[in-house]
Parts: sequence; structure tokens; C-alpha cells
Amino acid sequence: MDTLFLFESRRIYQHQVLFVLFLTMAMRQTPLTCSGHTRPVVDLAFSGITPYGYFLISACKDGKPMLRQGDTGDWIGTFLGHKGAVWGATLNTDATKAATAAADFTAKVWDAVSGDEVLTLAHKHIVKTVTFTQDSNCLLTGGNDKLLRIYDLNNPEAVPQEIAGHTSAIKKALWCNDDKQILSAAEDKTIRLWDRTSMEEVKTLTFDTSVSSMEYVADGEILVITYGKTIAFYNALSLDLIKTVEAPAPINSASLHPEKDFFVAGGEDFKLYKFDYSNKEELESYKGHFGPVHCVRFSPDGELYASGSEDGTLRLWQTAVGKTYGLWKCVLPEDLGAENSEQLYTPAPEIKA
Repeated sequence: MDTLFLFESRRIYQHQVLFVLFLTMAMRQTPLTCSGHTRPVVDLAFSGITPYGYFLISACKDGKPMLRQGDTGDWIGTFLGHKGAVWGATLNTDATKAATAAADFTAKVWDAVSGDEVLTLAHKHIVKTVTFTQDSNCLLTGGNDKLLRIYDLNNPEAVPQEIAGHTSAIKKALWCNDDKQILSAAEDKTIRLWDRTSMEEVKTLTFDTSVSSMEYVADGEILVITYGKTIAFYNALSLDLIKTVEAPAPINSASLHPEKDFFVAGGEDFKLYKFDYSNKEELESYKGHFGPVHCVRFSPDGELYASGSEDGTLRLWQTAVGKTYGLWKCVLPEDLGAENSEQLYTPAPEIKA
């Protein structure tokens, strides 16, 4: 009886150890690697959720912005036409239109379904940022000529509205407050809030160093900005500070989860960091890129976040590691036969999309 009891106890113990090992492997972050670009990826954006899923566009210094399926990273197409580095890219909400900003002194509007170029909007200098209004009827641009421009896409021959005020190159411009206002960040170390109707400056934030990124979260009117090692959160309407978080390394980009439970950030040390939004505690950090991280954004459903890097790749990271989603599959111990139990000990491979 004692021998049988010992055998059963050992067997139970072995199963417990096996399950713990499995959980350890299951919780390992395995990013999907999206190849195709040949130079640094400097900007990315997701569409909203459509009947066909959601989509991801990337801007790269190779001058060839790419469209991908958002949840898998599968390549759909490349927009060909720019003659210089592409610094900014965006999709409208239903992923029927794309816009890009480039070093060839143009912004372009594309049919995101066919891949055809729809419009070329000439500028006087390098264009760094583009963004659609919610109804896709207007396009906001900004760049090295220090001007914000608003183009009426239903009347592209019309002279665009221009807003002056920044004293250095504009890095990012976004619509906010139901497209009634505009937020802009520039090399002059300021973020400015503008009224669309009067085109007058409403408020200015000044920093000790240039802002590296800016994200607007409409639900809750939150502005996420990064500068140096700081990730800061502001009320987008009043520009009142909500909170700041210090990261271990200089940060180039940050993104707040749609549920506002946590946020992610990436920067010069090649890592992706995940923080608790409420208490600012660092929850996780992952190193997958082989160069500084230039941009990071959550998907519209919050199930993953995408990052773009100096190494020329995009990577997709699971928000909840181990969950079955997209190309990730969670395999439970009971789903494995004895002959496959060795899979529990096999390191998770890099997955390429």
C-alpha cells in the first residue's frame, strides 16, 4: 500500500510539474514578425473594426507603405508612387482610404481597396504627418514647412486652409474633439491646440525637449505624449496634466489600451514595456526588435499591439499572452497526447507573418 501510495503521489507530482512547465511556456510572449520593408519603419496606424476585420498600415523610409491584415500581419499590398522616405501613414475608419506623408514633398491619398493612387497633394517641404477626419472628407497634413494644412477631399483643387504658428518642423498632427479642434506637436518643443473654425491657437504646452510621439484617445479625451524617458497623459480638451510615468530608457512612442487598464511604450533600448495605467507599475518588458522602436499602437479591439523599428520590421504582440487569437493558438495539456508531451519543453519559435 505504501509503495502504491508513493507511486501515485509521484505521478501526481510529475503532472503538476508538467502543468507548471506548460504554463510557463504558454505565457511566453511570441511576437509575429512582419517582414517586407527594407529600411526603418517610422509610423503605423490601425483602421477601425470593419466587416472584414481591421487593418494595419506602415510607413517606412524605403518609400513603400504597406497594408496588412491587422490581427495576423498578413501582407495585403504595397502602395507604390512615392519617390522618397514615407514618414507618416494612416487609414480612415472603415479602411477604404489610406493617406501617406513623404520626403518627396507630397502627401498622397489612396484607394485602400484597389491600391490605386487617388490624389497627390503637393507641399513646399517634407511632409511628416497625415490624418483623416472621422467622415473622411478632409485631410490634415503637417511637416517641415511648419504649416498645418486642411484639404477638402471632395474639392481637391481648392486651396487648402493653412494654420501657422509653429516655429519648427511639425512632427505629428491629429484631429480631436469630434474634429472641432486640432492637436499638433513640433520640433519647437511645443504641443499646440487649435480651433478648427477660427484656426486660432487655444493653448500651448512647452517642454524641455522635443516631443517624440503623440496619440489621441477619443474615448475619455486623453492625449498620450512621449519625450525623453517620460510618458505623459493629458486631458486633450484642456491640456491639463493627468499623470506622468518615467521609463527605464528614452521612449519614442506609447499607446494606451482601449479599456485604459494599461499602456505600452517602446524606445531606444529595443524593448517594449507594458505599464499599469492606474498605479504606473511596470508589468512586463519584452525584447524582440534588433533596433530602436520608433512606433507602437494598440489594435482597435485591444487584443494586440504593433511595433515598428529601425530594424525594418513590424512585430505584433499579444495583450493577453497565451490567448488564442489571430495566428496565436493556446494549447492546453489535455489537448496533447503523451506522444506530443515533449512539445511542452520546446522553446516557442519566432512566428513570421
